[in-house]
Amino acid sequence: MTEWFRDECPTAFFTKNRMGHWEFAAKDEKWNQGFNEAMAADARFVSSILVREYKHVFEGLKTMVDVAGGTGEVAKALAGAFSWLKCIVLDLPHVVAGMEGSENVRFVSGDMFEFIPPADAVFLKWIIHDWGDEDCIKILRKCKEAIVDSKSNGKKVIIVDIVVNEEKQAHEETETQLLIDVLMMAHYPGKERTEKESAKLFAAAAFKNYKITPTLGAWTIIEVFP
Repeated sequence: MTEWFRDECPTAFFTKNRMGHWEFAAKDEKWNQGFNEAMAADARFVSSILVREYKHVFEGLKTMVDVAGGTGEVAKALAGAFSWLKCIVLDLPHVVAGMEGSENVRFVSGDMFEFIPPADAVFLKWIIHDWGDEDCIKILRKCKEAIVDSKSNGKKVIIVDIVVNEEKQAHEETETQLLIDVLMMAHYPGKERTEKESAKLFAAAAFKNYKITPTLGAWTIIEVFP
């Protein structure tokens, strides 16, 4: 940590490895596999709750892009539970290499900063907290481009992430969120945000409205509307 404080590297991870998290994952196959497996386990847990308790969030949608969706666990669960929904999983080449799709799930290799395939909705799970404000705005603008031509009345961006609210939530929830904030600081250039901080990002990306639903303990569902 002392070395990190002395240099100008964006994270402690970068100071140690001389490259960022995503670049490191692309170069180290074993580490990348372990990270993807951990994210897949988390995705299975989250998607089980979404399917069981939050069906209404996905009603009216015919297509959805799971941005940085990894091995596609969320997309597979949602497409399997909701027969009307077709999903695209967008992630970097080293993540989706060898992934097999199905009738309702398709894998696409790409960079979310450059292009997101068009759909009725874009799904972002644990994405926004990985990035600084400027990059978040870039991602959200690409999300809006992806849904702007949708004919669905319910077109939106669906975010699963942390919204810090120390005044209204239990101490244990805030403690968990702040511990994750420290993890973000060490590994990524992002952070956990309050509702006010999140709303500024949505406005900067030209979204008109949003709805927050506290649901997954320390995590929250945010629906953002163009």
